[in-house]
Amino acid sequence: MNLLLFEPDEIKDDNTVFLQGRRSQHIIEILGCRPGDIIRAGAINGPVGSGEILAIRGKGKNVEVVLLFSAQEGQPVHPAVDLIIGLVRPVMLKRLLAQATSLGVGRIFLINANRVEKSFFSASLLKEENYRPYLVQGLEQAKDTRLPQVTIHERFKPFIEDCIPQIAPDYARMLVAHPGESQGLKHLLESDFAGRTLLAVGPEGGWVDFEVRKFIEQSFVPVGLGRRVLRTDTAVVALLAQLMLLRGER
Repeated sequence: MNLLLFEPDEIKDDNTVFLQGRRSQHIIEILGCRPGDIIRAGAINGPVGSGEILAIRGKGKNVEVVLLFSAQEGQPVHPAVDLIIGLVRPVMLKRLLAQATSLGVGRIFLINANRVEKSFFSASLLKEENYRPYLVQGLEQAKDTRLPQVTIHERFKPFIEDCIPQIAPDYARMLVAHPGESQGLKHLLESDFAGRTLLAVGPEGGWVDFEVRKFIEQSFVPVGLGRRVLRTDTAVVALLAQLMLLRGER
């Protein structure tokens, strides 16, 4: 945990925050904090600042930490990349959500595809209260506060034909990752890299040809990572890292 996060409604009128459970135990057992110590803290979807430990009450699992929060930075910058993912099995989705959040995405669209197991959509992980902690873990790692917006789409064609045309004007470029595609992200260096990017990465086994054609019909450009076929969570990290590099070089 590189940044202690709390909900905006946890801040009292006097700017104190009362922490229990995982966060208070981390402050005491991992960080070794005592009253008077200062830690980095922030409000989810709000400012980053510092927190002074005012008091530590109780012991063990019942310990409570009282924190005085001082905001020092404004709202976090909106990430330049949004992500479409063909839904993967829950154990992989947990890693993927945390990793993608750490690297910085604004929206995550979890969609159906030919190679998505239909049972995945009934997984309890897809309830917001169950997947949200993994997004928060990603923010804690990256020292950011802007929580990605996650939406779930159980039908492929309505998402491509109805949803994409509505959001397409928000993006300067839309990319669909496809194993074996010869064109990599390097070609983007030859053009202005301003504006936002929408990146689509398939489920385990990738997109089928029909799905790739439907993306192309909506002005997505196919891109690849060479001849190797990667797991979805590996491909997402590799592609987001390359996009970060390209934006930095521009």
